[in-house]
Amino acid sequence: MKLQRPILVGGLGLSFSLWMLDSWHNSIVQVGEFGLLSALAVGGGLWLLKKNQPQLGEQLNDIVADRAVVERAIAQTEVIINQLSQEAANHPHLAILREKLAKLPLELNRKEIFIAVTGGKSVGKSTVIKVLKTSPSLPGLSLHFSETAPLFSVVGENSDVVTLSEMQKSDFVLFLTNGDLTDSEFQVLQQLKAAKQPSLLVFNKQDQYQPDERATVLQSLKQRIGANVVGTAASPVPVKVRKHQEDGSFQEWMEQPTPDIQQLTQQIGEVVGQQREQLVCNTTNRKVLLLKAEAKNCLNGVRRDQATPFVEQYQWIAAAAAFANPVPALDILATAAITAQMVIDLGNIYQQKISLEQAQQVAGTMGSLMLKLGLVELSTRAVTGIMKTNVATFVAGGMVEGVSAAYLTRVAGLSLVEYFEQQEIALESASALNLDKLHQVLQTVFQQNQKMAVLEAFVKQGVKRLLPEAKPVEVVA
Repeated sequence: MKLQRPILVGGLGLSFSLWMLDSWHNSIVQVGEFGLLSALAVGGGLWLLKKNQPQLGEQLNDIVADRAVVERAIAQTEVIINQLSQEAANHPHLAILREKLAKLPLELNRKEIFIAVTGGKSVGKSTVIKVLKTSPSLPGLSLHFSETAPLFSVVGENSDVVTLSEMQKSDFVLFLTNGDLTDSEFQVLQQLKAAKQPSLLVFNKQDQYQPDERATVLQSLKQRIGANVVGTAASPVPVKVRKHQEDGSFQEWMEQPTPDIQQLTQQIGEVVGQQREQLVCNTTNRKVLLLKAEAKNCLNGVRRDQATPFVEQYQWIAAAAAFANPVPALDILATAAITAQMVIDLGNIYQQKISLEQAQQVAGTMGSLMLKLGLVELSTRAVTGIMKTNVATFVAGGMVEGVSAAYLTRVAGLSLVEYFEQQEIALESASALNLDKLHQVLQTVFQQNQKMAVLEAFVKQGVKRLLPEAKPVEVVA
């Protein structure tokens, strides 16, 4: 029972005592809209039931890993999985997570280098792989080549996304093109670059161009993406050969030139020879971060299930306090106490150690942010507009205030949940609160929860809570 919480008892008790004293002096102050808005300002907002987009926790495009970095990441991931085991021993994904974790140290010690060969249709992927596998220029390098599905081959589907995901599992990428880059090819190369995926742009079938055209295309490719470009002709166009005899006759036949892959094999040899360990570390690190994100999403899902009942109970406590108290200053005391206690309880769920003083500071900070963003006024205006469709309910004393208090308190709890899910370490002090991040969270998710369907459903639920005998709110479209 949440009313047994010491902060709530103190805050609500003081609120009620002041109300009685104010009544004895016959100076009851009517609740004004601005007063209510101030009282509710200790709320803040992010919808808890928003499906957590699987998030990684760290951005891959800023990471160049060495062995020590990867080993630390593996240890951090193990901590998260162990925490999931403690909080949900029967979680359906726990065994799979542990199996993936056990494979990561082995990844770090492998000698084989995986190279993905990709590109659009008819760029020569299969031929390049065949030639490279038989090349005498790449002895003893333990290379494994794999061909991806053709890029840009299916319109309106996510096949390219799947292919990019598969490339991320490779140590090195050969991106083949038959000429100057299309916009689609350029975008894929930019995504590989952003993900710190080592890659080499291969201008294949260059023999199909005249020498001056070939030089122009190569120069254009180098200007657009940098120096990592090589020209090849893995399967040169057959040429006609004519042999003249002494008697003036001649013989003609088509001859297949030798594949021109010298620059390509030289580049592959240098990259693998000089950066083998770095390539393996980078690939393993990407896998670690993906597993860490997967484990954290599972853990956050378990914690959201625990946090939801807390948020719901606190929102109705706030509604009852605002509905009963006619004095704006008293609403401030009650709602601040509710929010502070909610901060502590949600912090405990998310392993964030927060003291009473810190909780009060967090509640105040959230309230200030909501006032600055204008969220309180917007939400109260929306609730008022919906409730005016039912006169009997609208005129009930404190009804708008009570429903608005519940709504913003819920939004406060959901904001805290989202904020805590993004944290790596506990809040040690009020100064550790990332105000910029909280500002973004409040804005983004409050807008999501201003959808009319969400507000209408919540208002109906609030009215039923505060006036159980009231007729349902009829919302006019």
